[in-house]
Amino acid sequence: MRDAGEGVWTATVAGIGLGQPYGYRAGADMAKLLVDPYATALDRPFAYDPRLGAPGVETGSLVPWSIVAEAPDILPPPPIFAPGGLIYEVNVRGFTMLHPEVPAAQRGTIAALAHPAVIAHLERLRVAAIELMPIVAWIDERHLPPLGLRNVWGYNPVVPMAIDPRLAPGGLAELTATVATLRAAGIGVILDLVFNHNGESDRDGPTLSLRGLDEALYFAHGEDGTLINDSGTGNTLDCAQPAVRALILASLRHFARAGVDGFRFDLAPVLARGPGFDPQAPIFAEIAADPLLATRVMIAEPWDIGPGGYQLGRFPQTWLEWNDRYRDDLRRFWRGDGAAGALATRIAGSADVFGAGATRSVNFVAAHDGFTLADTVAYAERHNHANGEDNRDGHGDNHSWNNGVEGETDDAAVLARRDADRRALLTLLFASRGTILLTAGDEFARTQRGNNNAYAQDNAIGWVDWTTRDTALEAFVAALAAFRAAHGLDRVAPYPAADWRRLDGEPMRDGDWDGADGFVLRLPDGDAAVTLRVDRRTRRVALCHGQSLENRS
Repeated sequence: MRDAGEGVWTATVAGIGLGQPYGYRAGADMAKLLVDPYATALDRPFAYDPRLGAPGVETGSLVPWSIVAEAPDILPPPPIFAPGGLIYEVNVRGFTMLHPEVPAAQRGTIAALAHPAVIAHLERLRVAAIELMPIVAWIDERHLPPLGLRNVWGYNPVVPMAIDPRLAPGGLAELTATVATLRAAGIGVILDLVFNHNGESDRDGPTLSLRGLDEALYFAHGEDGTLINDSGTGNTLDCAQPAVRALILASLRHFARAGVDGFRFDLAPVLARGPGFDPQAPIFAEIAADPLLATRVMIAEPWDIGPGGYQLGRFPQTWLEWNDRYRDDLRRFWRGDGAAGALATRIAGSADVFGAGATRSVNFVAAHDGFTLADTVAYAERHNHANGEDNRDGHGDNHSWNNGVEGETDDAAVLARRDADRRALLTLLFASRGTILLTAGDEFARTQRGNNNAYAQDNAIGWVDWTTRDTALEAFVAALAAFRAAHGLDRVAPYPAADWRRLDGEPMRDGDWDGADGFVLRLPDGDAAVTLRVDRRTRRVALCHGQSLENRS
């Protein structure tokens, strides 16, 4: 072994070939088997065991072995996803576990996403890219196994390049083949990646990889030596360290070579902390200067829980950003306590956040984190008791409403109001300027029974139910998608000659927005116009151009 400089050590081992299992022993506790942070394949998934965090306890039989694997070394084609398109957010396992047309042995895997029935569904919705929730190998949080629960979302990764064997028995080749099949259908792939923490958690967490190799380097610490917790998980990666950024860039290149269109970064302000958020942080310039990454789509979740953690609108001009103000303002308005002016600002691209030019907003009404769309209009309160934390976890303020009955009901009038509300919110989403995001199943009223934090529900609560879906709502969403494409609503550029009017048809003036229950937006489209009419008094939203799409079934 030799010192290659800057704290990097190299060693050469003779006789090693593809398929060779290996692991590391390093650092202060040589009893711990460590996974290579640069590993691209593992022999099995991670499984939590208290011994993983016990000092001096041998873990060679408890930790997956890294596998020497061949990495693709190709120049990927340009992304086919373009801003303004529809992103479809997918939890790989939950999406197909109950799909009746996917073979049982394939359900819950990345390969299942290439099944003809799945692709046909995506094509019907005119999906421009699917966004896969984390697919790299993760470990359960230590409080889950005693509760009989397991993490199904994957936001607790250990190493950033090895795909979890449960999701891809075929490894990287399975991802590459699925990406190619989707691409042939005109659908891109975006990976949701977690570079804000890893599954080694807080001081009492397991020693699996980075902690054993060099905790002081990889994890951010305060002046008193305690782990910083800007991610809410007990530890935070120190992206001010060049070695940490090198690992991130290598991971992005690895998946770019597999053909993915781009990346969504969970709790993205951590990428630019040193310790405070810096919009000129080195990671942004390094990505922009990389020939392989500069062409990829970059999407930030622009908040974390650290000091100054809310950074919506402050990421690079080439990045898209999740816009939670869009979600909240749409929900508040339709619930009855939000302002029409705020709604109009969000529909028009959130210029107050992103400026007057092309918008970088990723608009969504619901996402994996929080209520589903159907639950937003059926539950006023969260119902997370199945998570085993006495209903304390998950967001407490969801800007949701139940239309008079909390949860399931047979009341026809309540069900009709909920259906109208879902259609109204979806119509507003598909009429909005900017990139739009739909979480899998929201197009057919998927419910999680009021659970707004179903990360540990690897069961019917967290799985998409394909047999009881609302096919009428699904057809309505398909019609909205066709309308959006046909009339150029999938734009990020400013509206040309937008005409805002009051509900009585008179021009909207600044003072008219106060207390307004809606508005009419007219956009020129050839010899005619696209008209969006929003009327909270009658609970109606209509999108028209010759024919009308209304939120009344």
